[in-house]
Amino acid sequence: MQSDATNTQYPISSPSSGHLLPNIVHFGRLLRGLGIPVTPAQMLDFVAALEVVDLRRRDDVQESARALFVSRREHLELFDEAFALFWRARPTAHLPPIDLGTLLKRQPAAEEQYRLISRTGADNQPRPEEDEPFVDKLYAASEREVLRHKDFARMSDYELAQVKEFMQELAWQPPLRRTHRRRPDRRGDQLDLRRTFRQNLRYGGEALRLAHRQCKTRRRRLVVLCDISGSMDRYARVLLQFLYGLSQRLEQVEAFVFSTRLTRITRQLQRHNIDDAVDQAAKSVHDWAGGTRIGEAIHVFNFEWGRRVLGQGAVVIVISDGWDRGDPTQLDAEMERLHRSCHRLIWLNPLLGSPTYQPLTRGIQAALPHVDDFLPVHNLVSLEQLAAVLAGKARTGRRFR
Repeated sequence: MQSDATNTQYPISSPSSGHLLPNIVHFGRLLRGLGIPVTPAQMLDFVAALEVVDLRRRDDVQESARALFVSRREHLELFDEAFALFWRARPTAHLPPIDLGTLLKRQPAAEEQYRLISRTGADNQPRPEEDEPFVDKLYAASEREVLRHKDFARMSDYELAQVKEFMQELAWQPPLRRTHRRRPDRRGDQLDLRRTFRQNLRYGGEALRLAHRQCKTRRRRLVVLCDISGSMDRYARVLLQFLYGLSQRLEQVEAFVFSTRLTRITRQLQRHNIDDAVDQAAKSVHDWAGGTRIGEAIHVFNFEWGRRVLGQGAVVIVISDGWDRGDPTQLDAEMERLHRSCHRLIWLNPLLGSPTYQPLTRGIQAALPHVDDFLPVHNLVSLEQLAAVLAGKARTGRRFR
């Protein structure tokens, strides 16, 4: 006979045994693994709520957790199933307190948790096979897959910390350029006379075997100009982490930030620790979250830095939402000059991630005629798209010219 909800207790220990708080943490990890976003602040609020909720009343605890952890309608059913499994109510006389952290450690992968929840109900009985695909199809995505499509501006501190690690795993392969130096190559396009004569001495000087050579190739230099004005403040620190990842993975990367003036941060990003590098880069900028003068910043770059860093056909990436307080005529002229000086000019706009976006600002309208690729930069998927474009594996599909 089932006991009343008000008289049942949970398989977690009482607060005096020390297992309550660890199990709350494990429950939060389970929810995040299922795609329900849970932040450390929400976990602290739940702990505070349990101080005023009767732990012997299952419904009160569940309603408190649902109110704090669930913010989307489609997560309600999944949350109830996870709660029923993880906080199964049983009389303490029949089941001694256990630490559910040990139970989770026996799950070899998150996918098994999804299958377990999808095949059991609140009474821990197997479900019919026809009910199984609901969770498997809609919620069997890893936490990383959820973060790949989430906008940087809407991420919590916990999620941003995870994204920082994922950024370090991206593979960057800028396009190749041919150098003046040559190397031996059987399929080379140029005859190597010196090696041909030397190799044919064994045949009495007869040219029986021909040696060829080919131009060496190197990765093109990347030059990044990132907008850190007030309108870009929600994305600025994440983009600095992106610049750090580029600097660590590639040999030739030049990084600049601008708001009302241009600042070079290449040296600051050479530190081994990402947090130290981002902090030093932020401290070196004196106009963080200020106004935006894109035309003036690019003018300074063209005349003070262009000749130093744009040699041998560099790829230039400008990151900005296009909100500009400067003269659009100047921006048009400087973008034209910059486009002539580089191999390829890419503009990344975080607002382009919205399907309803239209380039209506004066800055974007002045810059677009001189841009080779116009791409979004609002989540991990957009960074993966940028990596594919640089490697020549993809092209942008949205054109506004």
